[in-house]
Amino acid sequence: MTNIIQLETEIEDLHELVNLLGVNDKNIKLLSKLFHVNIFTNNQEILIDSEDEVITNKLKNIFKILVTLIRNNITFNERDIIYLFHIIDKFEDSEILSLFLSRKEIIKTHNGNPIYPKTINQKIYLDAIENNSVCFGIGPAGTGKTYLAVLSALKKLKENKIKKIILTRPAVEAGEKLGFLPGDLKEKIDPYLRPLYDAMYEILGVKQSTEFIEKGIIEIAPLAYMRGRTLENAYVILDEAQNTTINQMKLFLTRLGFGSKMIVTGDITQSDLPGHMLSGLVKASKILKNVDDIEILYFTELDVVRHPLVQTIIKRFENAKD
Repeated sequence: MTNIIQLETEIEDLHELVNLLGVNDKNIKLLSKLFHVNIFTNNQEILIDSEDEVITNKLKNIFKILVTLIRNNITFNERDIIYLFHIIDKFEDSEILSLFLSRKEIIKTHNGNPIYPKTINQKIYLDAIENNSVCFGIGPAGTGKTYLAVLSALKKLKENKIKKIILTRPAVEAGEKLGFLPGDLKEKIDPYLRPLYDAMYEILGVKQSTEFIEKGIIEIAPLAYMRGRTLENAYVILDEAQNTTINQMKLFLTRLGFGSKMIVTGDITQSDLPGHMLSGLVKASKILKNVDDIEILYFTELDVVRHPLVQTIIKRFENAKD
């Protein structure tokens, strides 16, 4: 049986309908795939082949939100629709709309394209970084933990609100051996810092990024280089923190100086430490809860902003028994 979804807000004109459906109806084709139902239009109404009231209500709500975005000249893409599919029954409409309608530009890329938070947790995370001296971002790959931290730091640097950015990570081998690689410890670890370089290149361009690194304005170094330092007027980002020992985490956090922020990112399910060693990230997330000026944010697979299959892969691995 074919049911007609009656939108609470009627579609006003053909332009609105075209934007809602997408080029070659790509938006309703995507929703059809996600919900495993047939969705189509007669150019006046949106129709669905389903008697499932739960599915119908979810779709009705998604279309209502999409129409609101269209009327506010907010563009959306495949990733946004997939995100709506996953969260439509987990957040209030007002929370979802605020992500799109009141989101603030984080920074512009080297080519002038604005970058915005893509999920509700990303928006909360950016606010936490802004409002706390120490912020932990914990969750799976692809949620933007480190990327957003680097963007926040670059924004403050461009605004001359800090003097330095320090990007670091522990020199733990992710199932590979570093010993055969040429160079000193920093040169050995540099290939593993590639995601941090990529974020800088996107915002500053290769030339300015290189200049800032040569001048020491941006420092990229292994965690071992932090010993004995007090870091002031800087953004200090510890990446892959699940691979720190408890002593390393303590060493890092106690480097905090005046005018600085520390952002710690990692995935506690992906530790490369020996089996008997407790991750410093796990320990810190437990003992630093409810400490003033420290915020701990947890991301989930819903925040993965990579290819949609990444969410499925993460979930399957987490649920696998063997």
